[in-house]
Amino acid sequence: MAIWSSESADGKELTIKIQGRFDFSAHQEFRDAYEKIAEHPKEYVVDMKEATYLDSSALGMLLLLRDHAGGDDSQIKIVNCNSDVKKILTISNFEQLFSIY
Repeated sequence: MAIWSSESADGKELTIKIQGRFDFSAHQEFRDAYEKIAEHPKEYVVDMKEATYLDSSALGMLLLLRDHAGGDDSQIKIVNCNSDVKKILTISNFEQLFSIY
């Protein structure tokens, strides 16, 4: 499991990239990816291109990110989901809380 984050040049967008299994073992690394940045971005992008799996704890971590980003006013995109990841997000009704691509 590896997680990277990068800010846009203007600091308005933070991209978090997930690689491998997204489960409880990634909890602290995922939180660090968005909590340890200087500025509070307007938009977050969670790139799942290299994620192979996610479980219920990963869903909980996405909800914590949503709370951190402003709850109902947050702007979070989950992008590059493979079919298995997208299916889990859809079954969990996450398309009502996040923009999923």
